[in-house]
Amino acid sequence: MLVLNRVWKPGERLAYEAAPAVAGGAVDDPAYVRRVGEPGGDSRLDVAKAFAPYAIIIAIFAVAQIGATTTPKSAVAGWLEQPTQKFLWPGLHVFGSAADAAAHKQVGLATYNLNWLAATGTLLFVSGLVTMLVLGVSPLRGLRIYWRTLVQFNWAILTILFVFALAYVMNLSGQITALGRFLAQAGSFFAFLSPIVGWFGVAITGTDAGSNALFAKLQTTAAGSIHESPILLGAANSSGGVLAKMISPQNLAIGTAAAGLVGQEGTLFRRVALWSVGLLLFLCVIVYLQSTPVLGWLVP
Repeated sequence: MLVLNRVWKPGERLAYEAAPAVAGGAVDDPAYVRRVGEPGGDSRLDVAKAFAPYAIIIAIFAVAQIGATTTPKSAVAGWLEQPTQKFLWPGLHVFGSAADAAAHKQVGLATYNLNWLAATGTLLFVSGLVTMLVLGVSPLRGLRIYWRTLVQFNWAILTILFVFALAYVMNLSGQITALGRFLAQAGSFFAFLSPIVGWFGVAITGTDAGSNALFAKLQTTAAGSIHESPILLGAANSSGGVLAKMISPQNLAIGTAAAGLVGQEGTLFRRVALWSVGLLLFLCVIVYLQSTPVLGWLVP
């Protein structure tokens, strides 16, 4: 976007009507003229602070991944995993087969991993604390902002939690596997439909993580049935889901709230819906071609 604004300017410039001078007073009227920042523009320090939150997140997450791919994990990743606690979830009896049920043998899915230090939420929270220090936000103000954020996204948070619970039940009950086998009846054409599944998942849940939790097993099951790459269909699920972010209800609510346009969610939806569908169909064609020799060389 920065590069684009360097080489392109909009053909139509928005302009406000000049306020009439009143009885020899100043021509500028605060109702018509709005000044933001310093008259000479933002300083380099202001620009650095504006980019700081993003740079901090990238830096902390990058450092947290050091040694994550080694076996055993070493360096930072290994240190973050040390306090991880694993335990069987009380009252949860999950069995892999009838024989396992008869022998009272539970499968690994009943084990809960509490990786509280290496979790994404923890890293984001630490990023927020570092950002507070860089931007000079006081602890009291930071606490108020945090509370307002929780209040603003209360229903969205509950929705995501319920979606993950639904995904857990559907996966362990075999419903996702059944749906995957049913959709696999489309044969090789399922590669075209794969991004649509992820698109619906995010349109419903509002989050790509929720869509992947709900439909990732479906994609891999279908991939096995039609002898297709699970990597391709898994990536198609995530990529298709991203294209639904712009039309998911909770993201529309977040966007309008951030822009001060609360109540205009329907207008925003109508403006972006066709773009979402058009890009989705374009992605469907690409994924289908990647399932054929035409673009199959792109799939690892």
